[in-house]
Amino acid sequence: MRERRAARELVLQSAYAMELSGDTIAETIEKLINPADLAEDLKPFARNLFSKTMNNRIELDEYIKDKSENWEFSRIAIIDRLILRIAICEFLYFEDIPAKVSISEAIEIAKKFSTNDSGSFVNGILDAILQEFTKLDKIKK
Repeated sequence: MRERRAARELVLQSAYAMELSGDTIAETIEKLINPADLAEDLKPFARNLFSKTMNNRIELDEYIKDKSENWEFSRIAIIDRLILRIAICEFLYFEDIPAKVSISEAIEIAKKFSTNDSGSFVNGILDAILQEFTKLDKIKK
């Protein structure tokens, strides 16, 4: 669904704002997601994706750390980390979204919001995680 990209971009922007502000998940939803200029039918998806991503960020970060062996986690650009968290969250908690769609969306968002190299970096990490999840039967789609 192409319309969901706007919701994903809002989730990325909200996650970034939360990282910088220290606001809670609920405060961030109230300040940024609820009043956003986003179709009303997409707001529940945005709130759910944001909440699940932020509530599970420690677990999601572990998957990123595991697959970014040549990168110190703290040196990964914050936008790239957030994009990776969101996509991995979709892998694990959104059975209606094919993993390849999550990867494709993450790559496009990385190209828009991060550096020139971010698309390929995000693709490499997500492909490696998807392969592992598939092997371990962690993806229920």
